[in-house]
Amino acid sequence: MKKGLKVVTIGGGSSYTPELIEGFINFHKELPINELWLVDIEDGKEKLEIVGNLAKRMVEKAGIPIEIYLSLDRKEALRSADFVTTQFRVGQLAARELDERIPLSHGVLGQETNGPGGLFKALRTIPVILDICREMEEVCPNAWLINFTNPAGMVTEAVFRYSNIQKVVGLCNVPIGMEMGVAKLLDIDHDRVRIDFAGLNHMVFGLNVYVDGVSVKDQVIDLLTDPEKSITMQNIHVMGWEPEFLKALDVLPCPYHHYYYKSGEMLEKELENFKEGGTRAEVVRKLEKDLFNLYKDPNLSIKPPQLEKRGGAYYSESAVRLIHSIYTDRRDIQAVNTMNKGAITGLPYDSAVEVSCMITKDGPKPLAVGELPIAVNGLVQQIKSFERTAIEAAISGNYGKALLAMTINPLVPSDRVARVILNEMLEAHKRYLPQFFS
Repeated sequence: MKKGLKVVTIGGGSSYTPELIEGFINFHKELPINELWLVDIEDGKEKLEIVGNLAKRMVEKAGIPIEIYLSLDRKEALRSADFVTTQFRVGQLAARELDERIPLSHGVLGQETNGPGGLFKALRTIPVILDICREMEEVCPNAWLINFTNPAGMVTEAVFRYSNIQKVVGLCNVPIGMEMGVAKLLDIDHDRVRIDFAGLNHMVFGLNVYVDGVSVKDQVIDLLTDPEKSITMQNIHVMGWEPEFLKALDVLPCPYHHYYYKSGEMLEKELENFKEGGTRAEVVRKLEKDLFNLYKDPNLSIKPPQLEKRGGAYYSESAVRLIHSIYTDRRDIQAVNTMNKGAITGLPYDSAVEVSCMITKDGPKPLAVGELPIAVNGLVQQIKSFERTAIEAAISGNYGKALLAMTINPLVPSDRVARVILNEMLEAHKRYLPQFFS
């Protein structure tokens, strides 16, 4: 009989890992992890060792009996795991830079998880997550897969459709970030706020907002019509909403909706940064360099506050909260990516959606939403169409499917522009896309 839990984190050399360690330390009384394996690839070996040593110092300082192992052997690390978390980036930041720069060079928005960049992140990532699932089926078939790797919705749906792993939950920090943002707007504690979420990953809406169980949606929307007030993330340039538009929308948009409802202004800002030689990838590269220099300090034994400058604020809180709720059958409400199962009428039963769920020992139970408001339903449907087609392209390596997916995406202006960008990005990412070149 196992005395504690074994958790395996794939992409363990990520700069986000100290957030996860901090969360496991804070929850250790209720979440008895005694083995944590941090796994990476050969290219990430140096970062893995730096982050792993910091993790060991953090655990030692906290006086928590978690044994930390560093490994480049993924399958061996996965053996007998209880929970597997994934937070990897195929091609590392160099690939992200290409995802942003190539579309921008053709006058199209370049962003990590939206438009052409989001498509190519999916094309590179989905085959790898399915390899991980095959290994899990063999050595830890009963483990929960908690996927934080973007694009989280598409990755989660690919696992549902193309693997035998059904104990999978996709996780994003946008919903918890929105709750935190509302709490800040209202100057109250986060635990008093609840939002009814529904939609897709990075395309999720707050259908209602509650404080102590009483709806305050209208008050929050009124506050957000002030251009000085916003709910934002570190990695998204925020512009104020037109007050009449926001009131007519009558739901809470997420920060990523700036790319869809303010496409022209966002593209203009991205192109301005691009012409000055900078994209978000370059900003992150500098942040990561500074973070890893901090992590090397043998006297550092806590998560440094500088980590919050990355786009993944509240990552540990959402990830550890989810694992804790599954393990303890807590039955609290969290927004996660899971199978729709009829929760959102009009989206396929077996598609991944991001929706408020009751979290149980058997996983998320999505709360019934019914029809999405007519004002947002069309955009959600279009993005789901893009996602499904992109997943098929990632699995098949079919050029036509990839072109179709890119053209369906509302951030791409035409099939001709899509073809030009697709050809250039396929060539640039050739190393990570063998399915298109076999």
